[in-house]
Amino acid sequence: MADLISYGLLCFGVFVGAFVSGLAGFAFSAVAGVFVLHVRTPTEAVPLMMACSIVVQGASLAVLRNRMTWQGSLAFVVGGVLGIPPALYLLQRVETRIFRTGFGVFLAAYAAYMLFRPAVALVRQAQSRRRDAMVGFAGGFIGGLTAMPGALPTIWCDLRGLPKNQQRGLVQPFIATMQLLALLLMMSRRTLPTGMLNDFIISLPALLAGTVAGIVMFGRVNETAFRRVVLIILLIAGLGLLV
Repeated sequence: MADLISYGLLCFGVFVGAFVSGLAGFAFSAVAGVFVLHVRTPTEAVPLMMACSIVVQGASLAVLRNRMTWQGSLAFVVGGVLGIPPALYLLQRVETRIFRTGFGVFLAAYAAYMLFRPAVALVRQAQSRRRDAMVGFAGGFIGGLTAMPGALPTIWCDLRGLPKNQQRGLVQPFIATMQLLALLLMMSRRTLPTGMLNDFIISLPALLAGTVAGIVMFGRVNETAFRRVVLIILLIAGLGLLV
């Protein structure tokens, strides 16, 4: 009975995380982790959530491929690739709880404030690959420590007032690349838990169902609703880091 409840909570968490990620394009680990971390240790949960997130990202990239702007995402990706290795180095050697708490406060405060502001661009500037690369580096670094690489690029797009399709087209390739790179680095160091494959297979139906439902919902929400959903997810993610 205990195993049944454990796997049920695991599948429910994966479904909810996949739905949110399919809808907003990010935050699978932030949402799924609320449930998965109750039934799996962090060393078991983090690689599993990375693998599940890659599936969601891959499905989103395939279904929404006409909206993806790979060339525009390149600066984010290059910066993020440089940001992940030092983050993983620190993750193995120092206590990162204070950093996670501080970032959680920042996310929650930003999202709560922006929820009450009109949807206008606060950063008025021409596109800059240098700035995008800096945001990507910070996103990759933070992603290595919190499993949420898409938070800062999403905030950057929100500050620029980008519409949902453009935001999704820029951030989605970045998140997919960061998650894949982090998982490959873990595999190269042989740090994947032995039971991960079994958990992944069991949760796969819930993962696919949540992904499909989220992507369908993305096509139906308007710009205002999408922005509010993104900010609410950022708020929840920030509060989750504080718990």
